Amino acid sequence: MPTAVLTDRERTAVQAYLRLLHTVRAAFGGDDGCGPAGPAVLPVVPPSVLAEAEAALEGAGLAGNEEEFFRMVRDWHPGS
Repeated sequence: MPTAVLTDRERTAVQAYLRLLHTVRAAFGGDDGCGPAGPAVLPVVPPSVLAEAEAALEGAGLAGNEEEFFRMVRDWHPGS
């Protein structure tokens, strides 16, 4: 449950980051780090997911202010 009041742009940036985080975790085989059996394959994160997160950060004025951004992420989604 969010404990901070975010602007629409900040909320969009946090949500885009969380989508990126979930995509990366899935590409690496989930939270347990165990991917499918077989030869190692480099994970692929769709460029559109990364671009969405970058654009959202820029739109919220948070590009280059990681400390403030990750404080918002922790407040909005503890454990991320």
